[in-house]
Amino acid sequence: MEYTAPPETVSFKGLLFDMDGTIIDSTAAVEKHWHTVGEEIGVDPEVILQTSHGRRSIDILKILHPEKANWEYVCQMEGLLPKLHGDDAVEIPGARALLDALIPAAAPWAIVTSGTTPLVTGWLDVLKLPHPEHLVTAESVENGKPDPACYQLGRSKLKLSSDADVLVFEDSPAGIQSGKAAGCKVIGLVTSHTMQQVVAAEPDWIVKDLRSVKMVECKDGVVTLQISDALVRTAN
Repeated sequence: MEYTAPPETVSFKGLLFDMDGTIIDSTAAVEKHWHTVGEEIGVDPEVILQTSHGRRSIDILKILHPEKANWEYVCQMEGLLPKLHGDDAVEIPGARALLDALIPAAAPWAIVTSGTTPLVTGWLDVLKLPHPEHLVTAESVENGKPDPACYQLGRSKLKLSSDADVLVFEDSPAGIQSGKAAGCKVIGLVTSHTMQQVVAAEPDWIVKDLRSVKMVECKDGVVTLQISDALVRTAN
C-alpha cells in the first residue's frame, strides 16, 4: 500500500477536527505528564499509556484509579500539561495552513476532542493556533470516543442535520470509529498509530498528515477540499 492516490475533490457542509494527533502532536508531553501522574496516584505509567491515546483521561481513571475519576481532578491535571510541557508539542504538518485557509472563508468547522477545555485551550494558546467558534471537549458528553456522541454534538453545534455531509479528521482508531458511528465521512491521519491500525478502523481516506488536504473554496456554507496522496488500499 502506498500514498499515491490521485487528487480527489470532495465537498462537505461541516468539518470536525480531533485535536491531539490531528492538529497538534503532544505525545512527548503526554508521556511525561502521565509518568508524573502515574507516580502520584500509584499506577504504572506504561499501563496508562498503552490505553490512553484518543480516549478521555476520566475514562482511563475510571478503570485504573476510580477515586481520581472526577472532573475537578481531571481538569486541574490536564490544565497543567501545556504549562509544564509546552515545549514538547508541535503542529501536525499542514494543520496551521488548513485552518488559516478555513477561517477567513468562514468555513464551518469545530474541534471535537477527548481532552478537557483547559487542555485544549492551553495547547492552542501555547502554539498560537486559532480557537474555533465551536468546541466539543471531554466534559461535553457522557461517553467518550469510540462512542459517537461527541461527533453528533459537533454536528449539532454547526447546526447541521443528521444527513448533512460532514468530514471528521482523526488519527486514533477510537476516534475514527466514533466519527463513522456518527454518520460522518472520516479522513484518518497516520500520525500516532501504525498504518495497519488506521486501516483496520476503516476511515474513508488515509493520509500521512494534513499536507494532503487543501481547501479549494467555501461557498454558501459548503467547503470544497482537495485530498491528495491518500493511501491506495489494494483489494485482498
